[in-house]
Amino acid sequence: MFGSLGMPELIVIFVIALIIFGPRKLPELGKSLGKSIAEFKRASNELKSTLEEEIRIEEQKTKQEEAAKAAAAHAQSQQATLPPVSDAPPAYDHTADKTA
Repeated sequence: MFGSLGMPELIVIFVIALIIFGPRKLPELGKSLGKSIAEFKRASNELKSTLEEEIRIEEQKTKQEEAAKAAAAHAQSQQATLPPVSDAPPAYDHTADKTA
C-alpha cells in the first residue's frame, strides 16, 4: 500500500505528525488528506476515461475512412471492367423490317 514503507517508518511519521500538529488537528488533517486523495483519484479516473473515449472515437473514424476508401476502390474497379456505354440511341436496322 505504501510501497517500501514498513510499519516502523509509518509509526515514526505518525508520531512526528502528532507532535507537529497536535492531537486536535490530526483528525482534521487526516480527513482533508483523505478527501484530497479521493478527489485526485476521481479526477485521474475521469481523465483516463476521457482519453480512452477519444482514442475509441479516432479508431472508429479511421475504420470508417478505410471502409469508404475500400468501397470507392471497389466501385472504380467495377466501372473499369464494364464495357463503355454509348449515349447515342441504338441504330435502326432497315433490312430487318421487310414484312410487306
